[in-house]
Amino acid sequence: MPMLFSFVVLIAMVFALVDIITRDTWLVKHLPKFAWVLLVIFIPFVGTILWFAIGREYPASVSRPRMSWGADAAPARPVPSDTRSTEQQLADLEREVEYERMRAELEALKRQDRSELSE
Repeated sequence: MPMLFSFVVLIAMVFALVDIITRDTWLVKHLPKFAWVLLVIFIPFVGTILWFAIGREYPASVSRPRMSWGADAAPARPVPSDTRSTEQQLADLEREVEYERMRAELEALKRQDRSELSE
C-alpha cells in the first residue's frame, strides 16, 4: 500500500511539473513558475496539491457549464467566427450602406410619384 501511495504521488508530481512548465506565465498565480517547480520537487505531495488548488489559473473556457432544468436548458451554440479580412468586412459594410441609401432614395421617389399622381 505505501508503494501505491508513492507511485500516485510520483505520477501527480510529474503531471504538476509538466503543467507548470508548459503553462503560460500569466496563468500562474501567487509564485513565479520557478518557485512552483522547486516547491513541487522538494515537497512533492503538498506542492502538487497546492499547485492544483491555488497556483494554477483556470481559464474561463475550461469551466464546466452548470446544469439547467428550466427554459434555458438548451445547450449554447458556438458562435461562428468571421474569417473575412478587415478590408473585406469594410467593403461589405460600404456596399450595405450604399444599398440602404439607394433603397431610401427609391422609396422617396416612389412617394414623390404617388403624390404627383394623386394631385
